Amino acid sequence: MRYEDDLVEEVREKNDIVDVISQYVSLKKKGASYFGLCPFHNEKSPSFSVSREKQLYYCFGCGQGGNVYTFLMEYNRLSFVEALEELAGRAGMTLPQREQTPEERQQADGRILLKEMNKKAAVYFHYLLHTKRGEKAMEYLRGRGLTQETIRHFGLGYADIYRDDLYQYLKKEGYKDEQLKESSLVTVDAVRGSYDKFFHRVIFPIMDVNQRVIGFGGRVLGEGEPKYLNSKETLLFDKGRNLYGLNYAKRSRERAIILCEGYMDVISLHQAGFTNAVAPLGTAFTPQQAMLLKRYTSEVILSFDSDGAGVKAALRALPILRENGLRGRVLSMKPYKDPDELIKAEGQEAYRKRMEEAEPGRMFELLVLCEQYNQKDPESRTEFIKAVAKNLAQIEEPVERGAYLDAAANRFMIVKKDLEELVEKYGMGLSYEKVNEQYKTSPETRESRQEKKEKYKNQPQRILLTWLTEHPDIYPLVRPYVKAEDFLTPLYHSVAVMLFSQLEEEGSVNPARILSQFTQLEEQREVSAIFNTHLKYETSPEDRSKALSDVVKKIRLAGIEDAMSRTGDIVKWQELLSQKNKIQKLYISLEE
Repeated sequence: MRYEDDLVEEVREKNDIVDVISQYVSLKKKGASYFGLCPFHNEKSPSFSVSREKQLYYCFGCGQGGNVYTFLMEYNRLSFVEALEELAGRAGMTLPQREQTPEERQQADGRILLKEMNKKAAVYFHYLLHTKRGEKAMEYLRGRGLTQETIRHFGLGYADIYRDDLYQYLKKEGYKDEQLKESSLVTVDAVRGSYDKFFHRVIFPIMDVNQRVIGFGGRVLGEGEPKYLNSKETLLFDKGRNLYGLNYAKRSRERAIILCEGYMDVISLHQAGFTNAVAPLGTAFTPQQAMLLKRYTSEVILSFDSDGAGVKAALRALPILRENGLRGRVLSMKPYKDPDELIKAEGQEAYRKRMEEAEPGRMFELLVLCEQYNQKDPESRTEFIKAVAKNLAQIEEPVERGAYLDAAANRFMIVKKDLEELVEKYGMGLSYEKVNEQYKTSPETRESRQEKKEKYKNQPQRILLTWLTEHPDIYPLVRPYVKAEDFLTPLYHSVAVMLFSQLEEEGSVNPARILSQFTQLEEQREVSAIFNTHLKYETSPEDRSKALSDVVKKIRLAGIEDAMSRTGDIVKWQELLSQKNKIQKLYISLEE
């Protein structure tokens, strides 16, 4: 049994794509569409477009595109049915009971199995910590000042020194090698033998916001590299889209969330009463993590180490927070190294005071710049002022830019008028760069040349589909000459069948509904591109008529030539030749 198309469409219609994607990507309205930074590839200029009218998204940078189902499937790694169920729940709909397909059942069973294995592993690691074998690990945690209550609260554990200890335990629990291999907890090797991912390490279970163990972090005891090790990514675990401690921090009543560097920072802060602390999972802070935080707060306080690496991490995180609609501030740890050291030396109130005095993100960036220049040297001082102006020129909001202009001029003793002139100058340069960013191209390869050739050959089919989508009113003019069968490219043929059907029955186009009929990712991207392309039209009706006539002629001629190459019937061949001669004289008038 599968869900009926009408039900799938009803669920989609009750979940506006802009509202759904806004939970994951910071969007700003520009014209009829909304734009943001693409969550599927790294970019500096927003090229990720979401259309409320078409109920589609498309990235002009990487080509990812689709409807609301596609987005959830790609972003959250869901099956179609899981995405449907999530959207139905969001819309307050109850779906009818259905049987899962074998593929769906296999994927669901895989997730359940991973959850079970992770939970059993977490319980086992926690148990080992409290045995004689875990004495060194417990000694380390006690030495860091953790109480038994904190150790229990975070489910901390120990991976034994024996390299196959967890493997043997899970085998006794009834798991097979093939299942263990998918878990990322062990490596199954017929030649070298099976061995654990973690051994002789303090273990930090990583939980999602629903308190489910999705992975692990491990700190080595004694000498060894790497110092910290994380689980590999699985069906459950994506390092860039989860945050350590968020399962607890989301319940905090604090206005802001504290973002620190690692597991121990989070645990120490929670033990000190700052239960709003979280940390990335061994990687640099990501836009996906920023959007995850945005569900629970509008302000993030960066509490990174005071060394050079901590400053660099803060400088990387601040633009990500800004681009995703979050206010970032930076807490000064000096002269201490990390939050734990500061709290132990000066107490909880001192840390809270520093939270309240945390520098606004943009001002922190300027203070870091200030330290990089010799303020007593005129040339160096001039370069510093230019660097400040370039930073402030990036602020798009006039009121915010004006406030920072005043603050920077006062704090760094810069003549405000001079600073304003520089900001305006660099602001114009940034606008020019953004306009030209879209025209940058990658070096052409043999494969890209072949792909371009194929696209050129099929271009008339795609152009007409886009034209009909943007201007359904031309369909009556096109209908006498072109049918769905004339679209020789299989994908374009499928789109044409549905598009022509909608135009016949409804007189309008529903792109999102058409896209729902395609299940393959590459197909969804290509169809999204058709519906998100904007054609440049000639200025006069006569020129537009000529352009439309040329496109229709090319489609029909390609179909006729294809039929001629496949027929051995001379009579049929002559009929096709006659049709070809007539089509070459075709002219469709768009004159009003």
